[in-house]
Amino acid sequence: MTEISTVKQRFGIIGTSELLDRALEVALKVAPTDLTVLVTGESGVGKEVFPQVIHAFSARKHNKYIAVNCAAIPEGTIDSELFGHEKGAFTGAVEARKGYFEEADGGTIFLDEVAELPLPTQARLLRVLQSGEFIRVGSSKVQKTNVRVVAATNVHLQQAILEGRFREDLYYRLATVPITVPALRERKRDIPLLFRKFASDVAVQYRMPAVVLDDSARELLMNYYWKGNIRQLKNVAEQISAIEPNRTISAEVLSKYLPEVVRTPSIAGGGFSQSNDFTNERELLYKLLFDMRAEISDLKRMVGDLLQRAGGAQPCEPQREVKALLPSVAPHYEEPEEPIYAETEEVEEEPRERTKADVQREQILRALRRNNGRRKEAAAELFMSERTLYRKIKELGIEE
Repeated sequence: MTEISTVKQRFGIIGTSELLDRALEVALKVAPTDLTVLVTGESGVGKEVFPQVIHAFSARKHNKYIAVNCAAIPEGTIDSELFGHEKGAFTGAVEARKGYFEEADGGTIFLDEVAELPLPTQARLLRVLQSGEFIRVGSSKVQKTNVRVVAATNVHLQQAILEGRFREDLYYRLATVPITVPALRERKRDIPLLFRKFASDVAVQYRMPAVVLDDSARELLMNYYWKGNIRQLKNVAEQISAIEPNRTISAEVLSKYLPEVVRTPSIAGGGFSQSNDFTNERELLYKLLFDMRAEISDLKRMVGDLLQRAGGAQPCEPQREVKALLPSVAPHYEEPEEPIYAETEEVEEEPRERTKADVQREQILRALRRNNGRRKEAAAELFMSERTLYRKIKELGIEE
């Protein structure tokens, strides 16, 4: 435990969660070996610190550490970036160039968002992991490299395997030692500590008093869902520090910076979220129920109109009757503008059952509309990479 405390101080890791300590403990135990490590967890939980810990406590600590964001490299050039290329291998290759695996020989390479690698590149990576061999783009010469690979992803790789987007043999090579980083909502006691750290950093940087949360704000902060995890919490702390004139923050003030659509303590459960591909069942269920509320309201209004035109029943305490029928779906329920009638006729046509693809399509279309079709901003809003958003648009047949 003392060693874990030392690691936290050295790498600026804040928190006392048992799940976090367990993840760090696994990282420290595997560090002296050369085993491949796969770090999983939601977007924004701080996965990038674990490869640094592993490298710093390994025998390779005096050699190179290279971090590569696989989602940020265009598909057409990623093989060249990872494995290098020869002069004239493609247009613009005016000279030979070493790739990251060649540069990191003897050290550690961190492949962030490894699930975004194209399938041909996955095959090349598998060969490196199996034999340490690779071939530069445009060359026929086999070269050797001795690197320690640590990969990370926020995608549920088992689901990606079933969908044919990730190689199963590569998954088992990467996940020799798996490390799961807990979501922020699984570390409730750590949330006020992290907020205080981020607020203090802003105060020091801009020479202003640090904001302080009162009890009600602290309670709200701890019970919020935090879809964006630590990254979102830091963003909120910085916004409040810069904008609010009052340095004591209440729940009423804090709530202005927390989007209503994702605030729900009832689904703030544990486990690894697969939000980037909308495969987290809890998130999908919430989105589905949230949208069903609007459909039920429209259906009630339609029935009321039909009864009015047919000279049907008189209104009879509509609000109480309707509330008894409606599921408790969202934190707030908007009362219908038109009267609802207690005596209703059966509606023969039932709405079509919504599928997971329907929910995904609607969420993507809404994000694109809100951002005027700009994919980069829409992808950031949906907490996914631009490449993943592009792939989803093609898979779901979305016409922008």
